[in-house]
Amino acid sequence: MKMIYADLKPENDALCDVPAILFAVSKKTVPLAVHRNRVKRMMREAYRLEKSDESGVPKGQHQGSDGTQRCIAFLYTTRNRDIPGLEDFREEIRRLTQSAGRC
Repeated sequence: MKMIYADLKPENDALCDVPAILFAVSKKTVPLAVHRNRVKRMMREAYRLEKSDESGVPKGQHQGSDGTQRCIAFLYTTRNRDIPGLEDFREEIRRLTQSAGRC
């Protein structure tokens, strides 16, 4: 998986409706729609489970104190025939978000 993120500062209210999280799986990477949808569901669930720590406070706020909004895209790039399990997705999302936190 790859993670791309950007901090956007909306200059008007039109950009306030921009989704903060995107999960994408290419048709070239996973040809069958059923499998693509499954991968996206697994990625969403893994992100949901990893976005909050033990105390229940979100790790990464999408709205910054300076008015910027962090937009994150997770891209599935593996071309394996087998779809990884939920724990594999959780581990990968944890690794990606921790490496982005250091930047």
